[in-house]
Amino acid sequence: MANQADNYTKIILPESEMPTQWYNLIPDLPTPPPPPLHPGTHEPIGPDDLAPLFPMAIIMQEVSQDSYIDIPGEVLDVYRLWRPSPLFRARRLEKLLDTPAKIFYKYEGVSPAGSHKPNTSVPQAYYNAQEGVTKLTTETGAGQWGSALSFAAAQYGIECEVWQVAASYRQKPYRKAMMEVWGATVHPSPSEVTEYGRGLLAEDPDHPGSLGIAISEAVMMAVEDPNTRYALGSVLNHVLMHQTIIGEEALKQLAMVGETPDVLVGCTGGGSNFGGLSFPFLREKLAGRMNPTIRCVEPAACPTLTKGEYRYDFGDTAGLTPLVKMHTLGHSFIPDPIHAGGLRYHGMAPLVSHIYEEGLVEAISIPQMECFDAAIKFARTEGIVPAPEPTHAIAATIREALACKESGEEKVILTALCGHGHFDMAAYDHYLSGEMVDYDLADTKIAEAMATVPNLD
Repeated sequence: MANQADNYTKIILPESEMPTQWYNLIPDLPTPPPPPLHPGTHEPIGPDDLAPLFPMAIIMQEVSQDSYIDIPGEVLDVYRLWRPSPLFRARRLEKLLDTPAKIFYKYEGVSPAGSHKPNTSVPQAYYNAQEGVTKLTTETGAGQWGSALSFAAAQYGIECEVWQVAASYRQKPYRKAMMEVWGATVHPSPSEVTEYGRGLLAEDPDHPGSLGIAISEAVMMAVEDPNTRYALGSVLNHVLMHQTIIGEEALKQLAMVGETPDVLVGCTGGGSNFGGLSFPFLREKLAGRMNPTIRCVEPAACPTLTKGEYRYDFGDTAGLTPLVKMHTLGHSFIPDPIHAGGLRYHGMAPLVSHIYEEGLVEAISIPQMECFDAAIKFARTEGIVPAPEPTHAIAATIREALACKESGEEKVILTALCGHGHFDMAAYDHYLSGEMVDYDLADTKIAEAMATVPNLD
């Protein structure tokens, strides 16, 4: 689509134009997603089943059939510390690639925590504080979510306790320090704090951990204290809904310069970054107002959409959480310790899994060496060092842009740079020193984990 002016690089949305509602995709879907099931009875769960984990306001959002939910004024006040976030035209990367494509990226690394995660951590902390909760527990992989929740909890005077996947805990020591600066307590997971963690460490003192294990530990601690609740940084419907402020802003910013995306790509681990960018555009696609190809990009070492099965499975390793229908590698799956720690989850958001099954989005997987090669190209042209997670989207963007070079097509490509990599320099050091390797995920490893998944389909 021809644009109104071609002299823009950074597109800034006025603060007065910041969205004041989150978007809920579910009412606009052709078919509703399958309901979560109780882990014991295997019957659909109700709000009371979730009450030990979440405040009622969050539970109501999780099951809402409203297309839009107002963002509380107190949350907007905190959002204004960094929102609206900028949309960039990647002109220097386009020049390097010699592509006719126009590449845009929505940059979420401007938040206090350096990623998109505060878009949901702030409202989650706010709703818990409103209901008198004094402490939140959570898990984190790369540390982006743990950092975000630590920041948000500090805004509302709530304690925060974080279980960080052990592999990432060891790779990213300054993430731990960042969380502690905001007042959080941080444990490597598996930890000595829970009986479950102690059991795993007894079997393997150097256990690399997984998000599923960290979730189990955080949930166990939350249910033991009536003043404590659990907060989740991805996967669930309310989390993806909070992130849609990304896509709503991007729609307005592209409209400011008269552009419409032909291709939208997003890195996909649990699904919150991808859903946050893509869901408002999918709404427009379903309504016939635009027709972008929407593509999920995941690690080849943890390919939940491209190799996982669409099954009811637990969200955690110990089997404490509700069963949700999602693409899964099996809740006992322990991924290889790739540097994109935030993309090392055994499952995919049920809502992202559902729209993939419905054929509304595509999915590909990319190995980490190609991703870091793309990150170096991006950093040396655009100047921003990406977090390991969005390097997958950058790699897919470069693939698409080079395909445009071959075909001569002038496509508009939109992606989300969901965070910076300032705390991930050990990963870049491994790549630049030649120590990084790609992991080839064996089908036998998936089959072993899938054997533990309940047969409910």
